[in-house]
Amino acid sequence: MHKTTLNKVAPNIKEFNEISSLLKKAGEEIIMPAFRKQTSAHQSSKAKNMKDDGSVVTETDLQCQQFLQHELSMLYPDVAFLGEEMSHEAQLACLNSGSRFWCVDPLDGTSNFTIPLPHFAISLALIENGNVVFACIHDPVLNETFTAAKGHGAFLNNNLITAAPATPLAHTVGFIDFKRLEKNTATMFATQKIFRSQRNIGTCALEWAWLAAGRAHFIIHGGEKIWDYSAGSLIAEEAGCIVTNFENRHPFYSAQLSSPILAASHPDIHQQLLSVL
Repeated sequence: MHKTTLNKVAPNIKEFNEISSLLKKAGEEIIMPAFRKQTSAHQSSKAKNMKDDGSVVTETDLQCQQFLQHELSMLYPDVAFLGEEMSHEAQLACLNSGSRFWCVDPLDGTSNFTIPLPHFAISLALIENGNVVFACIHDPVLNETFTAAKGHGAFLNNNLITAAPATPLAHTVGFIDFKRLEKNTATMFATQKIFRSQRNIGTCALEWAWLAAGRAHFIIHGGEKIWDYSAGSLIAEEAGCIVTNFENRHPFYSAQLSSPILAASHPDIHQQLLSVL
């Protein structure tokens, strides 16, 4: 592969496809072979270790991150790298450096992967001046690739996508992570008839991608990490969604490693949920 200087603001169409192909290759050559191996053996993948937040990390997470970091550094040596499997100190250093950086989750939905449940994805975003300017989420199981460049729309396998239209809140279906919500808020959403139905599929990246593609109406999460929401937030916004935290501020209003998330397919739905919160 050749080295190049990545265009400021957003990659051009050639770079767009080049970066997306890296995620597809990682899915085809690293993640899916490991997933098929454990599935055919009728056994769960053994986690390499348990992280401080209680989540697991497997050898596949690490291999995928190493592959992406190496390939991206070869192609774009002027762009820094922030990966989920880096140390907390290294993540903070990258976030606060002021430089452009890739934000990567090499295997979002690791717990699903280890069960094995076929819902997981690779997520990548390019962050410049505190804003996401390019994003890609690849689902290696369904071979679906969601992409967006700031100001240029959102795409699924190169086809333009738009979020779901306005819908009465009582008729909506949303992704809610009850585990990370404050107890009273979680109880309210679980017991009151605010919406029609709720899902939680164990991968933030696919929830974002599916929201953008019109497969749900909202996301409520008490605290996603930057690698959980960076790519998905741009894809969702480019598809027409409203993305904020619980205080109606954008998750990227300041440099931080985590944020509550309230995203909705339409401003009316977002405003109603914001009022409930």
